[in-house]
Amino acid sequence: MILGIETSCDETAAALIDADGNILASVVASQDELHARFGGVVPEIASRRHLELVTPVIRQALADAGARLDDLDAVGVTTQPGLIGALLVGVSAAKALAWARRLPLISVNHLHGHVASLYLRPLDLEPPFTCLLASGGHTMVLDVQDRGGYRVLGTTLDDAAGEAFDKGARLLGLGYPGGKEIDALARQGDPTAYSFPVARVPGLDFSFSGLKTSLLYKVRDLSPTELEMRRADLAAGYQRAIVRALVGRVEAVAAGGPIAVVGGVAANSELRAALPGATLAPLSLCTDNAAMIASAARYTAPVPYPGYLSLDARSTA
Repeated sequence: MILGIETSCDETAAALIDADGNILASVVASQDELHARFGGVVPEIASRRHLELVTPVIRQALADAGARLDDLDAVGVTTQPGLIGALLVGVSAAKALAWARRLPLISVNHLHGHVASLYLRPLDLEPPFTCLLASGGHTMVLDVQDRGGYRVLGTTLDDAAGEAFDKGARLLGLGYPGGKEIDALARQGDPTAYSFPVARVPGLDFSFSGLKTSLLYKVRDLSPTELEMRRADLAAGYQRAIVRALVGRVEAVAAGGPIAVVGGVAANSELRAALPGATLAPLSLCTDNAAMIASAARYTAPVPYPGYLSLDARSTA
């Protein structure tokens, strides 16, 4: 039984899985409402909230699984990438639990965790496949040949797709998180009413900064009354451009082979509809969670007791 702990951004999460990848418990405490007034995550506020939540969340996960600390075989925790203060809360909690029970500690890369969400039952996807990882902080096309890792084929040169959604939502006067707000509003709009660019950059990388600028200019050209009338059309066109960029790149790389999609943006309804043949992470595992961290821990070498006491967190991958 592996306990996973995730605190890389603004979700405080703990989960337990067994050796076969069955989720025994998964608890996620979101901070969306806390950060909504700021239009995005405030790192210091997130870290302080993690301090308040990490112990209750772990206790709840153990209770939900009907387990005790004595039942654990290992502890897995996100150590990179993410907000450094937020990561340190989870790493410190994981170190304390592992040391107290003389358990091995497993350092997990958050991005590997997203891919490993596909290895949990009942999905239990077997490599090889091409994976689109699209979240608030990362947008990548990955070549996954085995469950122990991946090879990055392309990444974003500026904003991540989720970041583009959040910034676009602010330009449109919508709430946070922006992806969910745009997704809902876009269903009421006409995606062909406005033309938005899809950047064509060399290689297999992405770029969304020009798209964001295009939205900014379109919003500036409208009066407040016109913006209110056309907001849904703008949201629909903006979302369509992001989805086109993601789908076009991953389909070109996959060349007819199997495709999987993970990360917070994988919850977007238009993206899911645009890739009908792809394997999609379950909605409950798209956004940050600890079950995916525990899943990745199964395929990552553990650090034996007490060598992990010097383990540190890193903000970058």
